[in-house]
Amino acid sequence: MIKSMTGFGHGEYANDSEKVTVEIKSVNHRYLDLNLKLPKKFSAFENQIRNRLKTDLSRGKVDLYVSYESSADRNYSIQYNPLIASEYYNNLKQMAQDLGLSEDITATRLAQFPDVFEIRETGADEDQLWDLLSHALDLALEQFIENRENEGARLKEDLLDKLSQMEEQVAFIERRSPQILEEYKERLRRKIEELLEDRQIDENRIAMEVTLYADKICVDEEIVRLKSHIREAREALEKMDEVGRKMDFLAQELNRESNTILSKSTDVEIADCGITLKTLIEKIREQIQNLE
Repeated sequence: MIKSMTGFGHGEYANDSEKVTVEIKSVNHRYLDLNLKLPKKFSAFENQIRNRLKTDLSRGKVDLYVSYESSADRNYSIQYNPLIASEYYNNLKQMAQDLGLSEDITATRLAQFPDVFEIRETGADEDQLWDLLSHALDLALEQFIENRENEGARLKEDLLDKLSQMEEQVAFIERRSPQILEEYKERLRRKIEELLEDRQIDENRIAMEVTLYADKICVDEEIVRLKSHIREAREALEKMDEVGRKMDFLAQELNRESNTILSKSTDVEIADCGITLKTLIEKIREQIQNLE
């Protein structure tokens, strides 16, 4: 199923004393860009979360937020870091010597520096935390993917409608092209008649001029390629899950053929169709930027 790269998902999971909440948001991006914001106690699960997201997502800038609440009584321990404390002590001692100051370094003074002491929560069960997190993540992903699929369905409907409008324009150009030659032939004949008055008209000469003109304005190949690209775009939207890159390529090809038709056109009606085609293609290109 076609998915949009824009989406939102929310999931919560709790036991008797703890609750984990996961929120996922995404916007357009050329590749998959994952940005995780986790509480410190969940940092060990970062790779597991990334791998889980990569199984369901292929493109988009995805932000994932995890919050944690607990009403349980926790045990905490305070530990000091002897390496950091030693570094502070040695630097203070050296500074006193360099500046000729008295040494009044005490344990109380060292304890005031950052990271000398660390408060650690004890008794945290990683398996229990992962169980809470994984359930909340699954719920958020389910809503997130559903949201993207719903938006993708709306985009698909809009794109198919624009492809139908393009087909109408191409069909008109195909009908109109032979008429242009007949009109040119008739104008040429009238002009020659005015110049020659009663003298005989050389039909071979007229035929040659019309042939040269036909070669100059012929858009048969462009019409064939436009039809083919539109058909491919329809098939991609109907069959493929990840269509963003495919549709982007087809939009470029459609735009190229439309430009060629405009450059060859000497007819106002066909030129109008070419401009309409380019307008529709530009709208399609804007829309497919949202597709995964």
